[in-house]
Amino acid sequence: MFGKKTWQEGDHVFTSVQDGEYRNIIVGVVTGVEDSKIGVNGIIINPVGLKNKVVQGKAGPQSIEQLKNPNPKDCILALIYRVEHDNYTGVFDVNTDPILKIHKRIHNVIDGWVRESIPELINNVLSLPDGTEKDQAKRILKQRMDTLYDQELKKYMYSICRSLKILN
Repeated sequence: MFGKKTWQEGDHVFTSVQDGEYRNIIVGVVTGVEDSKIGVNGIIINPVGLKNKVVQGKAGPQSIEQLKNPNPKDCILALIYRVEHDNYTGVFDVNTDPILKIHKRIHNVIDGWVRESIPELINNVLSLPDGTEKDQAKRILKQRMDTLYDQELKKYMYSICRSLKILN
């Protein structure tokens, strides 16, 4: 089996499923393997905020590409605006579905990012005009960042906030 990926229970995965013109992101853990089919349990993420930005003409080609072909390296860019998420259980065919093994740390960052409601906190800061409400939104975001338990997620969040220039 030289060159073939072998899958086993407990592997962390990143994949996506079609949702209209774009794809929703799935991060999860392999729960079963049978031939080329794997069961995945995790979360499904609909980046509705970025989809709305595209519809409004306020997003560029990189954003559209991320919605059409999400990947674990750049998916956080799709998750800085409002998202909807839910638990997910499904079966994928590793020969035909766009499924990737990812490191547990990457899985935890993406999963934590969504479950900690970070997209909504960042979106609040980005969407408010300068003033007291925006300052309050920044304070709430900073408090959330300071109370995060997962150090990888915390480090990543600080990096994203610095690049968005929303930390003073």
